[in-house]
Amino acid sequence: MRTDVQKVLLPTLLGLLLIGLWQAVVTIMQVPPYLVPSPLLMMETLFSDWATLGWSLWVTMKITLLSFLVAVVLGVLISFLFVQSKLIETTLFPYAVLLQVTPIVAIAPLIIIWVQDPEASMILCAALVALFPIISNTTLGLRSIDPDLQAYFKLNRATRLQTLVRLRIPSALPYFFGGLRISSGLSLIGAVVAEFVAGTGGQGAGLAYQILVSGFQLNIPRMFAALLLISLAGVALFVAMSWLSRKALGGWHASEA
Repeated sequence: MRTDVQKVLLPTLLGLLLIGLWQAVVTIMQVPPYLVPSPLLMMETLFSDWATLGWSLWVTMKITLLSFLVAVVLGVLISFLFVQSKLIETTLFPYAVLLQVTPIVAIAPLIIIWVQDPEASMILCAALVALFPIISNTTLGLRSIDPDLQAYFKLNRATRLQTLVRLRIPSALPYFFGGLRISSGLSLIGAVVAEFVAGTGGQGAGLAYQILVSGFQLNIPRMFAALLLISLAGVALFVAMSWLSRKALGGWHASEA
């Protein structure tokens, strides 16, 4: 319990200290709001513009969660395919790496042109960003099994499906949840980048569009408020994935003991 309190208390105290220093520097040096707004002005803008920013947050989070779900399903299925044969993994894994190292900013305009539905295209772009950590971590976990247990399963003539369900998947869970923690944040990054490229406005406007508009209007406090919401959303996703990992592994695996 003491360790859990420290994990929350210490980062919170450091954050409050940094915010206090930020407020003091902006106030003492009289920095104009169009350069760097104070934390108080940023919070005032967040509350006054919540009707717009709150809806944009919902749009961005919807794209993030849908793309994250697509990445998890596709990543797990591809990982299951890879572990069926070393030949399949050797043949296809370089293309997964190629997909990862290709900048999404470079291919997002093409995806938006090919997929004419703006929301579907943004979901696809964000899913491509979040896909590789799921594939990489899950494949590594499915491969990282105890050789003695594998020999025991073979001795008892376990089928490939039984070995997958009863041996490989439990062994891969810590790696899988590690991939979830990474991909949840990447899906948010992909969603924001896709919104920047798509430039959708109106009812479909996400936080990235609000940042663009605020920049054009020199409404820097509103831009900082949108950035704050994106950061808090990323932290919330990471905390949610950590909680899910603790619930799934806390009773039996050493990584969450």
